[in-house]
Amino acid sequence: MDKNTIFGFVLIALILVGFTWMNRPNEEELAMQKHYNDSIALVQQKEAALVAQQKAEPVVATDSVNPNDTAALAKMADAFGAFGVAATGEEKFYTVENDLVKLVFSNKGGRIYSATLKKYQTHDSLPLVLFDAKESSMGFTLVTNNNRIVNTSDLFFEPVGDVKTDAKGNKSFVLRLKTSGAAYLDFVYTLPKNDYMMSFSLKANALNTVVPAGTNFLEMQWYSKIRQQEHGRKFEDRYSNIHYKYVADDVEKLSETKDDEKKLPNKVKWIAFKDQFFSSIMIAEDAFTSTNLKSTLEGENSGYLKSYQADMSVAFDPTGKKSTNLSFFFGPNQYKVLSAYDKELKGDDKLQLRSLIPLGWGIFGWVNRFAIIPMFNLFSGFISNFGIIILLMTVVIKLVLYPLTYKSYVSSAKMRVLKPEIDEINARIPADKPAERQKATMELYSKVGVSPMNGCLPMLLQMPILFAMFSFFPAAIELRQESFLWATDLSSYDAIFSWNTYIPLITPYFGNHISLFTLLMTVATLVSTKLNMANTATPDQPGAGMMKWMMYLMPIMFMFMFNSYASGLSYYYFVSTLITIVQTYAIRATVDEKKLLAQLHAKRNSNAKKPAKKNGFMERLEQMQREQEKKLKNRK
Repeated sequence: MDKNTIFGFVLIALILVGFTWMNRPNEEELAMQKHYNDSIALVQQKEAALVAQQKAEPVVATDSVNPNDTAALAKMADAFGAFGVAATGEEKFYTVENDLVKLVFSNKGGRIYSATLKKYQTHDSLPLVLFDAKESSMGFTLVTNNNRIVNTSDLFFEPVGDVKTDAKGNKSFVLRLKTSGAAYLDFVYTLPKNDYMMSFSLKANALNTVVPAGTNFLEMQWYSKIRQQEHGRKFEDRYSNIHYKYVADDVEKLSETKDDEKKLPNKVKWIAFKDQFFSSIMIAEDAFTSTNLKSTLEGENSGYLKSYQADMSVAFDPTGKKSTNLSFFFGPNQYKVLSAYDKELKGDDKLQLRSLIPLGWGIFGWVNRFAIIPMFNLFSGFISNFGIIILLMTVVIKLVLYPLTYKSYVSSAKMRVLKPEIDEINARIPADKPAERQKATMELYSKVGVSPMNGCLPMLLQMPILFAMFSFFPAAIELRQESFLWATDLSSYDAIFSWNTYIPLITPYFGNHISLFTLLMTVATLVSTKLNMANTATPDQPGAGMMKWMMYLMPIMFMFMFNSYASGLSYYYFVSTLITIVQTYAIRATVDEKKLLAQLHAKRNSNAKKPAKKNGFMERLEQMQREQEKKLKNRK
């Protein structure tokens, strides 16, 4: 080990020691940490004692207790404290609905028992129920004065009057959790007349008399199983996950493809239990804290995609001076619906619920938000057939991109008419001098004013639109269950032939069906590839043949990927490719290659009279060539 290495290790050690010394806690911080640790230990001891007691004498809420059974009543009072009067009862259901959503409430737990979206159906024409019965639960943990831990999901609430409707058509419903005294807790639900968003408030009355002093938050639990609503489970599962938004920060999500769990250290504004086209979202007026999220995959034949679980804390005032306000959204993942909730908000207050729709990152999302979606909404405003809408969108996009397509073709034509001269260069310069060949070729291009990049750039500029459409179609709920020609659902695959036999290496990637639009797209792409290869001057160099076959193989590979995708996407690519083929033949008919070659020669003669001027790209390329030649000489 040399002295420089030793010096480096010593320097690192000094830095670590200095950093540790500078960041050591002071006496006040040590005292605070000790107090925190002691508090945690005390809470853990109490919880352990309660768990042991409950295991020894398990007592849960029951449907009925004999009012004359004093022993049972005493046991309930001991187990549930002041909430013992709410530990028994009979489960009853209450319905609150508007034109968009139907919500059924249960008095057991005071929770939303089921949520049905009235304007949508499942793929098999059944009512679209987001959750029902035991598929979902919601509760708040309460600690009583006698150190009993109870959960609102186990207790029976009482309705306060009937469902009320105000002058604006908004409906409200109150469920009350009573205690043995004057204290109580109200769950207040308010559903607007024509909205998927419902407000939810926790309003206490003198609850500070039955819970420990200093209580200022409640632990909350929310659980739901996500039903399979669409025809293609594999595709639907790919777009189902938990999303969440930090306060004044970005939207993030859990994994779609595996079991996932996260503990969120920062304040959370909302949590969304999302599937491909619908979501249940819980939104805090202030924030959720100490949030734990968990997503679990469900079995293939279970009828469910995933199970979602969220455990968090919410601020709570047991005196009742301030209510805890939340909101629930039960509705479609539709861009204009979700975006509407941000119209009256500014800056960090914006919910960004539209982020639930996967429109693509960066420039692809911008193209969708500012070009594709406005155009889609424009056409759908006066055309009801979505197959025709996709056709019109494709025509408009191809017309907008036509100048780039034309420029790309002309650039390829220039390279093609120069191929005899390039072949002459290759015949004159041996193959063992590739740098010299490349230099001579680039000099030819420079003299006639041709750049190989001119053919690539137009195609590159079209890529954002291609990728934007790839994100748009699977996420567009407007295409859901919309038929066109043989496709019964443009948001799912259009199988013309299916089978049940499992085929290794085929079924996992291709599926057990053949989609006609995907097949037509593949055939059209192969024809377009052949046409483009014929219009392109292929250089005579090693690997050119393999590259050619790769160009033909890629459409086949895409067929495997698109076979289970939305048929609307395959239809768009099919029509787009057909228009490209027509444009190619039309441009070919208008471009005179003999005249084009004469123009190139004339430009070369004109440039020969001017002093040579190299652009930065040519200078860098020649520099690379010189360095390569130098390396080859050194090896010899």
